[in-house]
Amino acid sequence: MARGPQSRGSHGRNRDDHDSEFIDKLVHINRVAKVVKGGRRFGFAALVVVGDQKGRVGFGKGKAREVPEAIRKATEAAKRTLVKVPLREGRTLHHDVRGRHGAGKVILRAAPAGTGIIAGGPMRAVFETLGIQDVVAKSLGSSNPYNMVRATFDALRHEDSPRGVAARRGKKVSDIVSRRRDGAGDGAQAEA
Repeated sequence: MARGPQSRGSHGRNRDDHDSEFIDKLVHINRVAKVVKGGRRFGFAALVVVGDQKGRVGFGKGKAREVPEAIRKATEAAKRTLVKVPLREGRTLHHDVRGRHGAGKVILRAAPAGTGIIAGGPMRAVFETLGIQDVVAKSLGSSNPYNMVRATFDALRHEDSPRGVAARRGKKVSDIVSRRRDGAGDGAQAEA
């Protein structure tokens, strides 16, 4: 018996809803040429970042003879590699963090409300799709977009929330947060 579009039920609709919750940003397109007997054959490589603007983000790359096909492949690859990043108040990072991949080095710093996204092109795309509103970021190494994106993801993987630290230590969140504040206060009093 052939199954038509009506017999699928809600599976197709859920898949569309699931896909529509993500936004994707094209970070970089690279055109490569292969020289053959009749001339040149062009191919395209695309780097895409995908996120739900609620703390999940992923990146992927795709190669094809045509640009739209390369972008589609990269988007599918990005959706398979989503990572969850804890955000403070849903707008910034919990703490400063460094990331590295190859020659790409990045520093990400938490910022007060109203700062906005202060970051370069590839890192800005990651933060916008992730849903971060206030962050200061600096790329110190390679300007290669692939290495910058991978270094940014390396830094985001090292991002921790107070709740995660408390769970690992077997303590309450209030113990960890109050201890941090007390420690900062002791250092300030010692300087005065």
